[in-house]
Amino acid sequence: MTLAQYWHCFVGIQAREWLRFWQQRTRFFSALVRPLLWLVVFAAGFRAVLGVSIVPPYETYITYQTYIAPGLCGMIILFNSMQGALSMVYDRELGSMRVLLMSPLPRPFLLVTKLLSMGIVSIVQVYLFLAIALLLDVEPPAWGYLAVLPALLLTALMLGALGLLIATWVKQLENFAGVMNFVIFPMFFLSSALYPLWKMQEASPWLYWICQLNPFTHAVEAIRFALYLKWSPEAFGITAGVTVVLAALATAGFRPQRTRILSSGGKPA
Repeated sequence: MTLAQYWHCFVGIQAREWLRFWQQRTRFFSALVRPLLWLVVFAAGFRAVLGVSIVPPYETYITYQTYIAPGLCGMIILFNSMQGALSMVYDRELGSMRVLLMSPLPRPFLLVTKLLSMGIVSIVQVYLFLAIALLLDVEPPAWGYLAVLPALLLTALMLGALGLLIATWVKQLENFAGVMNFVIFPMFFLSSALYPLWKMQEASPWLYWICQLNPFTHAVEAIRFALYLKWSPEAFGITAGVTVVLAALATAGFRPQRTRILSSGGKPA
C-alpha cells in the first residue's frame, strides 16, 4: 500500500465522521451546554467556598472557573469519546464496521484513524468552549491555545481507545449506556478536573490515591499545564503510556462480528 492510499483512507474516514457530525448538529451544541453549565452555575456556587492557592502551572491566585476550565475541556472529550464508542457499536450492529475492515489496509491503522477522526471533532468543540469561556474571564495565554493542541489530541486518543476497548466487549447496544455511565462519572469526579489534588489529599488520603491512579487525572493535568505554557513530563508520559496500552488492547481485541444479530435469536454472529 502506498502513502497516498493511506492518506485517501484517512480523508475518507474523516469526511464520514464530519458528515455524521453535520447530520447530528444538536449533539454538538449539547456537548457545549454541559461544560458551560458547570462553568457558569457550579463555579459560581463554589467560588466563595473553594479557594485555589498558587499551585503549578499557575503563578498567582486564580478564580475557581479558571481552575476547572481545563477539566471541562477534558469533560467534552470524555463524553464525546464515549458517544463515539456508542456509534461504533451501532456501526458494528449495522455492519458498516465490517465493510470498513474489509479494506486491505491494516486493521490498527483503520481503527486509529477512526479514533483520530472522532478526536478532531471533539477538539473543535473544545476550542469553541474556550472561546466562550473568554467571556467568563477564563483567559489563558494566547500561545496556550496552540500549545494545548498536542495534549488535547493525546487525551482524545486515550479516551477514544478506552471507548473502543469498551465497545469491543459490549455485545448489545442497549447495554452500552449503563457501561458508559459506569465509566464516565467515576473517571470525571475521581480526578483533578474539579478539585486540586492537594485538597483531595486533605479530605481523604485513599481518595487522593484513587485520583492519582485515574488516567483521566493525568490527561487533565497535561491539558492544564500546556494551556498555561508549562510542561509536565509526568502527566504527558502517563497519558501517552496509557494511550498506547489501551490502543493496543482495543485494536487487538476488536471483532466486528461480536454483536447480537436479532434474526439469529439473540446469539452472537
